[in-house]
Amino acid sequence: MEHKQINRRHGMALVAAAGAALAGLPAFAQDFPAKPVRIIVGQAAGGGMDTLARLIGTRLADALKQPVVVENKVGAGGIIGTDFVAKSPADGYTLLMGPIGNMVFTPILTPRLRYDAQKDFTPVALVATFPLVMLVNSKLPIKTVPELVAYVKANPAKANYGGSGPAFQFASEQFKIKTQTGGEFIQYKSMSETITALISGDLLTAFVDPGPAALGLADGRLRAIAVTSPTPFAALPGVPTMSSVGLPELQMQFWAGLFVPAGTPAAVVKRLETEINGITSQSDMAQRMAGIHVQPASGNSQELAKLLNDDLGKWRQVARIANIKTNE
Repeated sequence: MEHKQINRRHGMALVAAAGAALAGLPAFAQDFPAKPVRIIVGQAAGGGMDTLARLIGTRLADALKQPVVVENKVGAGGIIGTDFVAKSPADGYTLLMGPIGNMVFTPILTPRLRYDAQKDFTPVALVATFPLVMLVNSKLPIKTVPELVAYVKANPAKANYGGSGPAFQFASEQFKIKTQTGGEFIQYKSMSETITALISGDLLTAFVDPGPAALGLADGRLRAIAVTSPTPFAALPGVPTMSSVGLPELQMQFWAGLFVPAGTPAAVVKRLETEINGITSQSDMAQRMAGIHVQPASGNSQELAKLLNDDLGKWRQVARIANIKTNE
């Protein structure tokens, strides 16, 4: 009899423990967030990623009814901030504003990186996309991409490309691969240096972000010959897409998404995903994001994970074909 009572008490204890565990999962999600949330940006204050994070953060605070603080942890081209989030507690209170540069190009170029873009993070939601713009000096007899290709083939000694980061190098190498042209890529310290080199004639062409492109085009010294977006880019009306000039392989949409440390509870990820997608779908977001020359985007955690995986595969192949040197 005593043995049966012990077994009965043990069984009831197990049932109670299991019930408590099951009840705890939705309770945790329901209680989230119980304190301020922060978004880590690996780029400097005032830049595009910082402005985007603050725009999202302000509205996320309203949705979550908790303060959302944007912190800039700058250094090593965004690696410092990205690595900080990778090693933060997996509780949903620390998010990363992750641009394609830090999540795709840096991991490809740096095999011994301190973080793994796929293993150390859980994607939350895509928030913005943006194309690149191909520029030339307006004094050159080049008004179209086919004319640029013809010029490069006729003047190989004058063929060079430039940019201030790996995204622009990868785009330039992809252009050379798809058009079967040559030319040296010159790495500049900043986008302003790239624009200056184009204006001075030291640089033949460059892929640049839409914001700096607009500034460089304002006085007429530069000419935009194509954008890499799938459809015409509203900020640069009249500039053709790569697809429209016969080069659909050069359609490139770069992006930024929000990520949390791997292991963050699924219910918390889902709550953040839902709120963020609601924010980027708001009617005035396109106009507000146009101020930093990006377009609002949405996508759930699984879709962002697939985009990350696909882009890592695509650009690793470009790196192999172009023999892009890695940072050992």
